[in-house]
Amino acid sequence: MGRDWGFLIGLLGTVWLLGSGHGGQQSPETAAQRCFCQVSGYLDDCTCDVETIDRFNNYRLFPRLQKLLESDYFRYYKVNLKKPCPFWNDISQCGRRDCAVKPCQSDEVPDGIKSASYKYSEEANNLIEECEQAERLGAVDESLSEETQKAVLQWTKHDDSSDNFCEADDIQSPDAEYVDLLLNPERYTGYKGPDAWKIWNVIYEENCFKPQTIKRPLASTIKRPLASGQGKSKENTFYSWLEGLCVEKRAFYRLISGLHASINVHLSARYLLQDTWLEKKWGHNITEFQQRFDGILTEGEGPRRLKNLYFLYLIELRALSKVLPFFERPDFQLFTGNKIQDAENKMLLLEILHEIKSFPLHFDENSFFAGDKKEAHKLKEDFRLHFRNISRIMDCVGCFKCRLWGKLQTQGLGTALKILFSEKLIANIPESGPSYEFHLTRQEIVSLFNAFGRFHLLLHFCELTTSVIKKLKDTEFHIEHANEYTGFDFYRKISFQFGVRYDIPV
Repeated sequence: MGRDWGFLIGLLGTVWLLGSGHGGQQSPETAAQRCFCQVSGYLDDCTCDVETIDRFNNYRLFPRLQKLLESDYFRYYKVNLKKPCPFWNDISQCGRRDCAVKPCQSDEVPDGIKSASYKYSEEANNLIEECEQAERLGAVDESLSEETQKAVLQWTKHDDSSDNFCEADDIQSPDAEYVDLLLNPERYTGYKGPDAWKIWNVIYEENCFKPQTIKRPLASTIKRPLASGQGKSKENTFYSWLEGLCVEKRAFYRLISGLHASINVHLSARYLLQDTWLEKKWGHNITEFQQRFDGILTEGEGPRRLKNLYFLYLIELRALSKVLPFFERPDFQLFTGNKIQDAENKMLLLEILHEIKSFPLHFDENSFFAGDKKEAHKLKEDFRLHFRNISRIMDCVGCFKCRLWGKLQTQGLGTALKILFSEKLIANIPESGPSYEFHLTRQEIVSLFNAFGRFHLLLHFCELTTSVIKKLKDTEFHIEHANEYTGFDFYRKISFQFGVRYDIPV
C-alpha cells in the first residue's frame, strides 16, 4: 500500500499534537471536533455547500474521471521546462533528484499524439499538416483549398486572441518535450525556503489586486513566528479589505489561494518519508498537512484555504459543464491513433461531462463583469492580464517537477476561465465541421482535465485523516502509551490497535 509508511508517521504526529502543548489539555474528542479536514457549509459568493460537492465528486464523478486521466490522450503533456524566467535572473535550480522530470522517449508517445498538437481526427490531422507546412513557407499556399485557407486564418486569429488567459508554451519549440504525467506525479520534492516563498509572494503581492499596505495572514511566518494576536489582527484587516472588493477580484484571490492549497495538499499527501540507497517511500504526512491547514495552528487560515480549493473546483466544474457542445461534435476525437480506444474514451468523456452537467448547484458566473460595459470590459482585461502574468511566473520555479505541475494547473485554470467567458462563442459552435470561433488545443484539454482531477486527493486525504483521528478518540491507545514503545515496535503497536496491516521494513 502506497500510504502505509506515511500514514504511520502521520499517526505519530497526530498523537503528538493531541498530547503536546499544541493540543494543550484538550481531550481527544475536542481535537477530533476541530479536525483540520472537517470543512463544511456554504462557500463564499456561492449557493453551493461543501457536503454537496463531496458527495458528487466521490460517488458520481471521480472513479470515471480517474480512468479517463490514465488513458494515453490525457497522460502525455507537452511542455517547455527550459523557458527562462521573464522577471528575475537569480533562479536557484533545484539539484535534488526528486525535482527532476523524466521526459518521454520518442517511441513512448503514441504516433497520433506526436503528429499534430491539434489532432482530433485523421481528416483534421491532414488539414493541420497542410497548415503547418504553409506557415513554414511564410504564407498561405494558394494550392490549398479555400476551406483550408480559412481554417489557417481563423486558427491563427484564435492563437493570437486576447481571450487567452495563459501564455502557452510554443510546443513546436525544440525545447518542448512530452512528459508522462503518471510517471512524474505531483509530490513533495524538497523545494522550499526563500526561493519557493518568493514565487508565491510575487503572485499574491503583485497580481491579486492587493495594495502593499494590506498584509496577508501568515505571510511572514516563513521568516519568523507571529507574536500572539499579531496574525489575528492582520487577518481581520485583510478579510475586511477582501470583502470590500468587487466579486470578480474576490473570486480571483480565492482561485489563486485554492490553487496554492491544491499544491500543498499534494506535497503533504505524497511526502518523501524514507530515502535510503535501497528505496524511497512516499506516503501521507498527516502532521505536515495539519501544520498547513489546522484551524488553530494556522489561526483560522487553514480552513479558509481548503474552502478556496472547493471554490476552485466549483469554477472548473462549471467550465466543464459549459464546454460540452465542443466535445459533442461528431468531428471531435480524443485522437491517439488507436480507433477502438479513442472511441471508448470519447464515450467516457461525454458520460463524465453529462454527469457534470447534472450537478444541481453550479456556480453562476453571470454576476461576473456585469454592469457598465466599459468598466466591465476593463475589469475583464485586468483579470485576464493578471492571470496571464501568473502563468509566466511559473517559468521562474526552480524545481522542474514543481514547474511542470504549476504550469499544467495554471493552464488548466486559465482554460476554465477562457471557457466561462466564451459563452456566446460556444453557443455558436456548429454541430459538424471545424469550430472557428471557439477552439481548444490538445494542451488546453489535457491541462483542464488533469487540473480538475487534482481535487480528488484532498477529499481522499481528508476522509483518511478524519477516520484516523476518530479512531484515536475511540481507542484506549493514548499518548501515555507512546513511552512504552520505540521505533518499529511503536508502529506495530499502532497498526495492531487500528486493525490495519502495514508493510513495515524490519
